[in-house]
Amino acid sequence: MKEVYKEATTKMGKTLNVLKSDLAGIRAGRANPQLLDRIMVDYYGTPTPINQVGNITSPEPRLLVISPWEPKMIPAIEKEIMKSDIGITPSNDGKVIRLVFPELTEERRKELAKVVSKYGEESKIAIRSIRREANETLKKMKKASEITEDDLKIGENEIQKITDDHIKQVDEIVKEKEKEIMEF
Repeated sequence: MKEVYKEATTKMGKTLNVLKSDLAGIRAGRANPQLLDRIMVDYYGTPTPINQVGNITSPEPRLLVISPWEPKMIPAIEKEIMKSDIGITPSNDGKVIRLVFPELTEERRKELAKVVSKYGEESKIAIRSIRREANETLKKMKKASEITEDDLKIGENEIQKITDDHIKQVDEIVKEKEKEIMEF
């Protein structure tokens, strides 16, 4: 039974990590280097993340500066940023690329908060699905006489506690991100 708990906990933990990763890509009011994590640049024929072809810094809350290790990479990096969905037009001085993030409008903040809620809801659905799988595993164990009826009830209660804990964590992560988006 402990293996069932451990597997469910591990899968639910991975779901939380995916949620955190997805939310890191959502632009709140400040510039965050993680916004560029999903953008790939052609580096000698290989798709490479921007953070592996240059240094990304945030000298000011609304500014990202990308310093490519090879200045000839600037046009390729700018092209990929333009093609991406972050909605920022890069500018360069021949040495570095600057991304200036404008202030978010109230309407855009509300849209982003809805997106965050949607990600949270998807994570909760995934966690409930993991709970269902774990409970089915316990029922199969009961059917195969590996555990008793009492063990099954104890197991289902334990799985529910694990599920409730992870759903609470999802709510906290979503609430924190929404707060970050809505602050001016």
